[in-house]
Amino acid sequence: MRAMVFDGESPVLRETQLPDPSPREGQLLIDVAACGVCRTDLHVIDADLENPKRPLIPGHEIVGRVAALGRGVTGFAIGDRVGVPWLGHTCGHCRFCVHGRENLCDAPGFTGYTIDGGYATRTVADARYCLHLPGQYSHIEAAPLLCAGLIGFRSLVMAGDAERIGIYGFGAAAHIVAQVAQHQGRSVYAFTRPGDVAAQEFARRLGVAWAGGSDERAPVELDAALLFAPVGALVPAALRALAKGGTVVCGGIHMSDIPSFPYAWLWGERRIVSVANLTREDGMRFMSIAGKHKLSIQVTEYPLSSANQALADLREGRLTGAAVLTMD
Repeated sequence: MRAMVFDGESPVLRETQLPDPSPREGQLLIDVAACGVCRTDLHVIDADLENPKRPLIPGHEIVGRVAALGRGVTGFAIGDRVGVPWLGHTCGHCRFCVHGRENLCDAPGFTGYTIDGGYATRTVADARYCLHLPGQYSHIEAAPLLCAGLIGFRSLVMAGDAERIGIYGFGAAAHIVAQVAQHQGRSVYAFTRPGDVAAQEFARRLGVAWAGGSDERAPVELDAALLFAPVGALVPAALRALAKGGTVVCGGIHMSDIPSFPYAWLWGERRIVSVANLTREDGMRFMSIAGKHKLSIQVTEYPLSSANQALADLREGRLTGAAVLTMD
């Protein structure tokens, strides 16, 4: 199989020929059709996240077809289309797993971080953590649903019943969750990099109530702010945009340091919370929503061999929506 490999040192992935993997008990062998390129991949490759598997095949927004079943697999058949998300394994017996919070598992495995992922023509994955995908999405449209969509959805859930939602960083996750929020009858206010007119116009095309730079104030107080840009300085900015009782939800796995701010900005029962990973229940709930409401997924497509270019475009902010690798 062909794969783009991270050696644990250089941020430049190496195209490599590797033996095909074989599915162990409980695993699926998957012919990969597409794999999303996520900001978390950048955090792994740029050493923001510690102790990745070395060497590593990145990628955790995997869409493909089941090529073979390991012993004991149920719920999937050869030829089924399947999605592989970030959460690849949990221990099942720590206090978080036992109480339905497997996203906080003490001994987890993460696709494309501690487990080889989908920047490859074939991969294996634990069938218990794989998802069936709504049929109305193409392979490249479905790929961003598996992290950008799922983390955006979990972030929205953390916002509770907030009616006015601000979204900071209008990229892959934001453009999906903005549509979900609007389907739920909420108003969305989009904050982009200052001066990023293209992203603001993109947000308006998706029907948001307002779009502007992160240095601007929305025309109303917000009930919740979802932060997908990994910029700690946006946390106090978002706090200042909140109404009393509002929540700032930090949706990224990594963020620069949050600067100090006056307690008065937090007072009034405002909250700051983070989103960590996802659960299998999140995956099933979100795929059900995506199946009922056809979401418009903005994608820039790259061949597998151009993974480094896709990562560079994401790093430099040259993308609108999501980047997806296809196995040409």
